[in-house]
Amino acid sequence: MSPQLQLHEDNLLDYLGNSGLLGADAEFSIEPVGDGNINWVRRVRGASGSRVVKQARPTLERFPEYAAPTERIAIEARFFEVAAPFDLEGICPRVLAFDPEQSVLVLEDLGDAERLDAALARGAEVSAPAATLARFLARLHAGCTQTALRERFANGAMQRLHGDHIFHLPFRANDFALRPVVAERARQIRADAGLIAKIDAAYARYLEPKGTLVHGDVQPANVLLTAAGPKLLDAEIAHVGDPAFDIGQLLGHLLLPAAARGEPETALPALRSTWAAYAAAGADASPAVLDAVSRYAGIELLRRTLGAARVPAVASDNASLAVVDSGLALIREGLVLAGERLVPGAT
Repeated sequence: MSPQLQLHEDNLLDYLGNSGLLGADAEFSIEPVGDGNINWVRRVRGASGSRVVKQARPTLERFPEYAAPTERIAIEARFFEVAAPFDLEGICPRVLAFDPEQSVLVLEDLGDAERLDAALARGAEVSAPAATLARFLARLHAGCTQTALRERFANGAMQRLHGDHIFHLPFRANDFALRPVVAERARQIRADAGLIAKIDAAYARYLEPKGTLVHGDVQPANVLLTAAGPKLLDAEIAHVGDPAFDIGQLLGHLLLPAAARGEPETALPALRSTWAAYAAAGADASPAVLDAVSRYAGIELLRRTLGAARVPAVASDNASLAVVDSGLALIREGLVLAGERLVPGAT
């Protein structure tokens, strides 16, 4: 259902006041928050505190050519509710209010904490927050396998919209503005039938409505590094599916900046400690899961270099090709990175 009221700066304070969410402050300021790719998001500041307001609209905020169900905001609110018993470290933001009629979610304001992608870009040590995230994901994945969750998190439109940009569009003929050297590498990849078959199989696995509750978008732009620990945001793509996707996406991004610098081996300590934390917290760490994790991580590296959602780390030809090489190795060779196995002794 589309919202009846489209929020904007001129009516936001009235909406919050009528909903009892403003408090007694006399003056407020309103400002955009984050990238605003999917939803309309604003921070509302007052003398006594601030909050973040998100509204889902019938199209993506930054890409209005893409239709998207407004029910995605209900999925996000539901995810934070269901995840709460497994969130021992307070990783999820606190929900202050949810208005399903207007597709509005009001969250605590986590301030101007650094994002994980910015920390990775400057070469910061992120093993500790990454391990904390992994432990949360492990508990969530192990504890949310109930069949009833499939209906509560039926989110196929968002799952496929996201999945197409990961598994499909980068590996088919497209009009993405790639530099010539990178475009040629993309053409070679599209011509590799065996590789494309592996990517297509991973997409089919990602779409299967079985497994456990997954966040669905564990990328570093959705992680804030606060003084209290990491915070995982933006659960609009949550669904019941393959837990290997969540942890694979996280591991892929831990590797990407190091791969772009031509030093993928420097990411091994963070990758290993993150995987060890995930396994130790009760997640399935079987060889079959490890293989799927590696494949998802490799595909994430490729799509962040060849797809629409490219990252600053691949701004040069050399960086792009290096990241592609690491991604291909993860897909083709499994858990081998720079001649070493991600998990020693894994086969």
